[in-house]
Amino acid sequence: MGTKITKAVIPAAGLGTRFLPATKAMPKEMLPVVDKPAIQYVVEEAVAAGLHDVLMVTGRNKNSLENHFDRVTELEALLEQKGDRERLAKVNASTDLADMHYVRQGDPLGLGHAVLRAKMHVGNEPFAVLLGDDIIDSRDPLLDKMLFEQESRNTSVVALLEVDPSQIHLYGAAAIEVTDDPDVVRITGLVEKPSAADAPSNLAIIGRYVLRPEVFEVLEHTKPGKGNEIQLTDALQEMAVTPETTGGVYGVIFRGRRYDTGDRVDYIKAIVQLAVDRDDLRDQLRPWLREFAATLD
Repeated sequence: MGTKITKAVIPAAGLGTRFLPATKAMPKEMLPVVDKPAIQYVVEEAVAAGLHDVLMVTGRNKNSLENHFDRVTELEALLEQKGDRERLAKVNASTDLADMHYVRQGDPLGLGHAVLRAKMHVGNEPFAVLLGDDIIDSRDPLLDKMLFEQESRNTSVVALLEVDPSQIHLYGAAAIEVTDDPDVVRITGLVEKPSAADAPSNLAIIGRYVLRPEVFEVLEHTKPGKGNEIQLTDALQEMAVTPETTGGVYGVIFRGRRYDTGDRVDYIKAIVQLAVDRDDLRDQLRPWLREFAATLD
């Protein structure tokens, strides 16, 4: 059996160029999804799975990430004075979520490099990595299953999603072998952003990983790949073909609701999809959406 996992790493050093000019002075992770920044959904997911020790890998101009998960005593005092308990509870929710830690990535050398920056904090134990672009609907938990598989198999685990073959070039793709669980596969190989013709499957890696600490040693000698960046996919590929020393890699196939906030159109879709199910918004939003949709023809 593996070690009980308590730590989550959230890489958040990207520049968010696809959302310029909104991200000129605001980190993309702080863009609101309804009334919470995208990054808060990710931290809440980690905490719901029992990961209360959260390390955020940041970069320049990311101070607002730290501020969001810190106390704002003046605002708290003002809301307390006004008797606005509802908004005060929302403000305090992000402050009390987790034991938050921060480290700078420094040079923008890719996701693999960002994960490697967590080595000193994580130490010699398994840990989870959650990318801020992917929001997993809290009604369709994914991390719980991944943590269970990591502990029971003592391996590294990635999240997989079936995508249209025409879209596989946007992701890392997995070559797999089936197991006795239809939602779990053993990964025999990984290819970063292949063409549809070269992809080993239409199973795409999405932004959730549960990794054994051997990944750090592999990342330390992983050479820059696509984009001249150290790719986490390349390190996982090496681990997949060396199970005797690294524990190998398995995949959990996710069949629930996922919202991609890294793309402008998908970001807008995410806001709408989450808002229409909110008790405080759906009664006003759904009728308006139906009327608006009818005018599009």
